[in-house]
Amino acid sequence: MTDQPTPPESGRDDRVGTTLTRETVEPVVARARFDDAGLLPAIIQDAVSRDVLMMGWMDAEALRRTLTEGRVTFWSRSRQEYWRKGDTSGHAQFVRAAALDCDDDALLVTVEQVGAACHTGARSCFDVDPLDPVTASAPAAATGPSDGAAA
Repeated sequence: MTDQPTPPESGRDDRVGTTLTRETVEPVVARARFDDAGLLPAIIQDAVSRDVLMMGWMDAEALRRTLTEGRVTFWSRSRQEYWRKGDTSGHAQFVRAAALDCDDDALLVTVEQVGAACHTGARSCFDVDPLDPVTASAPAAATGPSDGAAA
């Protein structure tokens, strides 16, 4: 008998407490589903408030750097270069947690945000242009999954 946990049936080995390194990050990068341009959307969330701060793009190398260096790194589509949040502005993002979504095609990075997250100086990129959509409430009898799928 071994004291190593058995990976779940999905084939994922999501052991808590296993810190990723340059040597161990490749299975995660291989599992990520990048778009046709080789990019993965990364949603950045404040570790304390849980507010969504911004969304940026990562290619495989930006994902590696983010998961192994403790600072969020993005790929700039307009400048065609890597940028580590805060290197010029001082408004850094320190990684506290990260997770791929259920389809492996989006990344959630929970961070300790220093300063504003948005390049406009706003705390969140989503504070800049709030919209006023029509809103709705779930029926009182709704008990199943939120997407309407059968339970």
